[in-house]
Amino acid sequence: METKQNIHELMIDVGKAAKKALTELAVVHTNKKNQALKESAKAIRSAKEFLKEANSTDFKEARQKGLSGSMLDRLLLDESRIEAMAKGLEDIAKLKDPVGTILAEWKRPNGLHIQRVCVPLGVIGIIYESRPNVTADAGGLSLKSGNTAILRGGSESFNSSKVIAECLQQGLRKANLPTTAIQLVPTRDRAAVGEMLKMSDLIDIIVPRGGKSLTQKIQTESRVPVIAHLDGNCHVYIDRAADTQMAVNIVCNSKMRRPGICGATESLVVDKPIAKKTLPNIIDALISAGCEVRGDHKTQMLDSRVRPATEEDWDTEYLDAIISIKQVNGVDEAIEHINTHGSHHTDSIVTKNSSTAQMFLEKIDSAIVLHNASTQFADGGEFGMGAEIGISTGRLHARGPVGVEQLTTFKYVVHGEGQVRS
Repeated sequence: METKQNIHELMIDVGKAAKKALTELAVVHTNKKNQALKESAKAIRSAKEFLKEANSTDFKEARQKGLSGSMLDRLLLDESRIEAMAKGLEDIAKLKDPVGTILAEWKRPNGLHIQRVCVPLGVIGIIYESRPNVTADAGGLSLKSGNTAILRGGSESFNSSKVIAECLQQGLRKANLPTTAIQLVPTRDRAAVGEMLKMSDLIDIIVPRGGKSLTQKIQTESRVPVIAHLDGNCHVYIDRAADTQMAVNIVCNSKMRRPGICGATESLVVDKPIAKKTLPNIIDALISAGCEVRGDHKTQMLDSRVRPATEEDWDTEYLDAIISIKQVNGVDEAIEHINTHGSHHTDSIVTKNSSTAQMFLEKIDSAIVLHNASTQFADGGEFGMGAEIGISTGRLHARGPVGVEQLTTFKYVVHGEGQVRS
């Protein structure tokens, strides 16, 4: 039986091993990192049947615990998602290695040559829920950026994540790199998370990826700096100059492609002059796709199937097939509503008016803003970043998809010829 003392000692050992591996990984040649990533992808494909079996075990346990449909969707690994993990690692291998890049350089009047050089962040602790594919994404991105990773996946995905982590370590072994560069916390006990948050001497950054309660808890309790991934209360705004069919397509995709991901639209904001023309088609399409629609009084008058929305709905991340609809007077009111009730994650405008679009893109205070495109594009892979550890909604260090470049910092390298300061 695991005790508090045992878990403390376990996590200290994990942290020390990660710190030791960092000294090698931080300076290793790009070719070796890419070899490890490609070998990891091969290992995932070879372990497909074992992975499906482990995921089936996780899925059955999660169902018995009564996890929501959106959480079960995040947990599931089918053939296409397993292949996507392997391909994601290969895509990361194709990315430019940021480590060692000279970001800026200049020469001082005294002859000193100064360079700002990109370096890894260090030991990264990633704490996440449900989605076992994060194990591959986080491990692969950490490796490519020269960091070592301590991965603490959700207890519901423990068996799946364990197989994936073993595949990543197999890739490291094939490239003659330390397997402790990527470690999965080997216990489901939540006390391990508490230990990680106190390990400021061994962990350099914490990246939480999960629900709002998890992220807020980590931000409150962590002694280690945090790159926050908060909730995704995302919006689509339909402007009076929107194309009706485009609006229907974008809203339905934004909400219903995968309702349980953080880039799914939770609230629709509609300009009143276009509401009667556009909303009946949107509402019908959403309900036909199995979505519950909640709306303000004016929206309810357009369709009897629309349920009343409360003030709480405007602030809710459903992560389910539910959407709220609010009608507003123009883009200024839309911007005010979204900035007030949104989570500063991802918001989109549908309009043919370029001036209105520009105003929206400039004034919406979110990590990702889109024009005439689905909010489901809020994804590091879709941005050409190979993958992501999460979407940062904060302002410090990283904002938006956290990929390879965002997992680095810099140091100053100064070359002299014997200069001394007077």
